[in-house]
Amino acid sequence: MSDSTTSGPDNSVGRRSVLLGGAAAVGGAALASTVAGSAYADVRGLPGAGVGRLRDPFSLGVASGDPLPTGVVLWTRLAPEPTAADGKGGMPNRPYPVRWEISEDERFARPVRSGWEWARPEEAHSVHVEVDGLRPGAEYFYRFRVGNDVSPAGRTRTAPPPGHMGDLTLCFASCSHFGDGYFTAYRRMAEDEPGLILHLGDYQYEYPASDHDVRKVLGPETRTLANYRQRHAQYKTDEDLQLAHSVAPWLVVWDDHETENNWADEVPEQPDPDFLDRRAAAFRAYYENMPLRRSSRPRGIDMRLYRRIRWGGLANFHMLDTRQYRDDQACGDGYGISCEDRFDPNRSITGEQQERWIMNGFRNTRARWDVLGQQVFFSKLDLDSGPGEGYNMDAWDGYVANRDRIAHGMANSNVRNGVVFTGDVHRHWAAEIRDSHDHPDSPPAGTEFITTSVTSGGDGSEDAQQGVLDDNPHVKFYKDRRGYVRTRFSADELRVDYRTLDHVTEPGAPARTAATFVVDDGEPKLHRRN
Repeated sequence: MSDSTTSGPDNSVGRRSVLLGGAAAVGGAALASTVAGSAYADVRGLPGAGVGRLRDPFSLGVASGDPLPTGVVLWTRLAPEPTAADGKGGMPNRPYPVRWEISEDERFARPVRSGWEWARPEEAHSVHVEVDGLRPGAEYFYRFRVGNDVSPAGRTRTAPPPGHMGDLTLCFASCSHFGDGYFTAYRRMAEDEPGLILHLGDYQYEYPASDHDVRKVLGPETRTLANYRQRHAQYKTDEDLQLAHSVAPWLVVWDDHETENNWADEVPEQPDPDFLDRRAAAFRAYYENMPLRRSSRPRGIDMRLYRRIRWGGLANFHMLDTRQYRDDQACGDGYGISCEDRFDPNRSITGEQQERWIMNGFRNTRARWDVLGQQVFFSKLDLDSGPGEGYNMDAWDGYVANRDRIAHGMANSNVRNGVVFTGDVHRHWAAEIRDSHDHPDSPPAGTEFITTSVTSGGDGSEDAQQGVLDDNPHVKFYKDRRGYVRTRFSADELRVDYRTLDHVTEPGAPARTAATFVVDDGEPKLHRRN
């Protein structure tokens, strides 16, 4: 893997991207030949089947997610007018049958599975297809059709069979504010050709437009279902984001801004009698716009998002929800403060049921690497450089007992290599996790890798935070630039590349590797390679 990538004709992913685009370009003729005599003739008589020709109903692209050894979720959403203020995407108020197809090649000459799914107005004409019957550890291409319109093609893959130990390239990202800059990091991530992508929260932001925005944010602060649908749609019109969705399956979890800043279970940031209605609307729109299984379909103000994906024998990905079940932040929330309430053993960021689920996963694992994919800083981080102490109450430092129980479980279970992937803080960090962070001599429990933002916070700076690093010896790296994290899992080691962009206030920046760390199998310690 190179230290710098730019798009262009010599880039292998550029070639793959052309193939994906070409698969869509072959359009109606190629797809019609594969479905002649198929179930399409039987569906034409159903209500809403005769759609005519819509204006690019696939303007939001395609996506896949939550891969299993024999299947994967395919997603699209019909929206010929994607940013319509009513959140309906310009679609009539009736259902449409959507054809889906999976092939072993990008030109769809070797189709293996196909079928129909309804795009319904009550679900914003989104489509979630849970495909089964595929080969484990295999690459596939997929696309959709409605009427005479054919979607762009996407590439996906199934998880390997149980016990398989082949290598995996994985990228993860978080915090993409549309107004703060261009989503170039998503394109660079796609150019790395990962087998899997994790998004760790703040996929979209609820804020209204600002005078300082680099790109115009549409609509008011998101509070209603129409607001959230419009905001998600605006984000998904971004070509860089569409490309990243189209090259690999995603595992997604939310943080706060998909709903509202710093919300905690049923407690909003500021008093709001309508918060639960807002939460229900945000959850519904999130599901409609993500490649999630039906098991994550929201029920009012509740949505089961934490789940576990097994990648052969190589890795387990325990995807957490640290918003929906947490106690309200201690000490009035905020930064740079400390108080005794954060040590209360009864306070939780995961909730009791999710904590038990995490611990059961640790006890029963047989994977080489166990990864927590989650939102906020896990390791202890004293932000007050010098003799004082100050902590972020919105992170795990505001829930010390809960954090230490999980770190202890990671260090004293069947977990062979414990890893935490984190978003939220708009900076790159790397840290070693201790069994108890208040006892620096306690046994090592795992390693934590925190990704910077895609755009949030703007271009960044060369601030080194040396005082904070000096006060937190278990923290080994800091970088204030935008980007993402690229990883390579193997049976012997985990390699982590911190990818950065010099700017996001203008499009097209190359990605560079600011630092590389390696974790050897069986040794929860960070080894810097550059």
